[in-house]
Amino acid sequence: MANKYLDTDLLDRAIIFAVQAHHNTERRGKGFPYIVHPMEAVEIVSTITPDQELLAAAALHDTIEDTDVTVDDIRREFGDRIAELVHAESDQFTEGVSEEDSWHDRKQAAIDRLRTASHDAKIVALGDKLSNMRAIARDYAVQGDALWNIFHVKDKASHEWHYRGLADSLKELDGTFAYKEFVQLIDHVFAK
Repeated sequence: MANKYLDTDLLDRAIIFAVQAHHNTERRGKGFPYIVHPMEAVEIVSTITPDQELLAAAALHDTIEDTDVTVDDIRREFGDRIAELVHAESDQFTEGVSEEDSWHDRKQAAIDRLRTASHDAKIVALGDKLSNMRAIARDYAVQGDALWNIFHVKDKASHEWHYRGLADSLKELDGTFAYKEFVQLIDHVFAK
């Protein structure tokens, strides 16, 4: 039986670009290379769609927010659709306002953006958010409530509000295994 050819040129280029953009950076408080998170997001998105542009956007989703890469760099290298998907998944920071002071407003803006986002943007976002929630669940199992101390906002209830808001905004994807896992992990970590 011959292997079916799958054109992954675009995804391959996006992965290489993301690896270079995140070179020598660590996932905050994790002790492993940052690129592990975008690669997990790609894997999650691949359980929902084979669309190479969505997979590429998942690989690139943190490049604008966490590196010197701009949306114009993404547009030039990967085109309008991928640039818009990556931009939609990027927090919008206010100059002169600390990450801690802007946290609630940024997270509310992300929840609101996702609520009206395209189906494709929601798929990329779910890859990112589920990867984050998996990490939180793993760390919470080991550290308990001490986990919240690594974040800019240390209040567990604030994180619960954020993730439950994301789940509500992503509800359109509730038929996917990834969405079900996302909600289960939220319910587990934030159990009453």
